[in-house]
Amino acid sequence: MILLNENTKCLVQGITGKQGRFHTEQMIKYNTKIVAGVTPGKGGQEVCGVPVFDSIEEAKENTDVNASIIFVPAPVAKDAAFESIENLDLVIIITEHIPVHDSMEIMAYAKEKGVTVIGPNTPGIISPKVGKLGIMPTHIFKEGNVGVISRSGTLTYEIASQLTRAGIGQSSCVGIGGDPVIGTSYIEILQMFEDDPDTSEIVLIGEIGGGAEEAAAKYIEENITKPVVAYIAGISAPPGKRMGHAGAIIAGNSGTAKGKKETLAAAGVKVANTPSEIVKYIQDIRNE
Repeated sequence: MILLNENTKCLVQGITGKQGRFHTEQMIKYNTKIVAGVTPGKGGQEVCGVPVFDSIEEAKENTDVNASIIFVPAPVAKDAAFESIENLDLVIIITEHIPVHDSMEIMAYAKEKGVTVIGPNTPGIISPKVGKLGIMPTHIFKEGNVGVISRSGTLTYEIASQLTRAGIGQSSCVGIGGDPVIGTSYIEILQMFEDDPDTSEIVLIGEIGGGAEEAAAKYIEENITKPVVAYIAGISAPPGKRMGHAGAIIAGNSGTAKGKKETLAAAGVKVANTPSEIVKYIQDIRNE
């Protein structure tokens, strides 16, 4: 497993809000170690048995927290992220619609501090053995050895569900986020899975827009020894069409699903035409 392990102790920023409260309860039910919540002005309360503090500094003084998950509205997400990056090692930003210039500042600060940021606009991460920091439905995941990386939450769920139904479990599943500016790239997660003894195969789920999948293909060819299976969504999308995610827009010939599939295949990646084909490819790899 990667990123989220038995040593991860997390706080929830925005724990007293509707989303924060609901997902805190779900994460605790999945045995995730949620040790604190932070909502300025709400210190001293409890949510789901979790103590709430006014600041991350105060939470750190009272708990052994080392990670955060952010459920605050987009206009204040930058401030929340900066506070987390200042104090912690891992920051998951669930929030959607964060302005691009705010995201750029967040990532620059995270790089300066050497902090891992997942997101924004992400379903989060799940390591079925130890817990989840995110909003994904837990019943579709199963403990195992396939590492999953994706830009799309919905496709993560669909493919994890198909793997699980076929009896193929996952080591960790990471939604890197669907925005043009994100904290952690395919390449960084690929290397984490390469180094992870619990991961035997890697599934990369991509979509139209940008050049992240092409960059990942080059990196896989040169650095990754474990088998990689990929699926690219948006094969029928017309050029110039914006599809769901802010990062999923095609400009000219770059960022097309066809181009991404060809580049990945040329790098030795098995590229599935449908999500169900991923299961078949993993089974084939294991039977070789």
